[in-house]
Amino acid sequence: QVHVVESGGGLVQPGGSLRLSCAASGSIFRFSTMGWYRQAPGKQRELVATITSGFSTNYAASVKGRFTISKYNTNNTVYLQMNSLKPEDTAVYYCNARFSGAEYWGQGTQVTVSS
Repeated sequence: QVHVVESGGGLVQPGGSLRLSCAASGSIFRFSTMGWYRQAPGKQRELVATITSGFSTNYAASVKGRFTISKYNTNNTVYLQMNSLKPEDTAVYYCNARFSGAEYWGQGTQVTVSS
C-alpha cells in the first residue's frame, strides 16, 4: 500500500513564494517518476513539473523559470519551490508518484495567490 501526502499550500500575495512538499511511503522502494499537477476550478488537471529517479526534470511552459522541482535520492520525497507566483497559479496542487505502470495520488493541497 502506498501513501502520498502533500503539504505546504496556503495563501500568498502575487509575486510571493511557497514551497510544497510531498512524501510517498509504502511498499515501493523508489518511484521512477514523481511530480506535481494542479487543477483550477472549472479546469482539467494539468502537469506542473516532474522529476525522474535519474533527476531529469520537465516543466509546464507556464511555470518554467519560476518553479523548481527537486528531490533527495535517498527517499521518496519531492519538493516544488514556487516563486513569482501569479493569480493564475491558484489551484489545488496534487503530488503524483509512478512505478511500474502504476500511479499514486495525494489528496491535494490548496494554493491561493491573491492580494
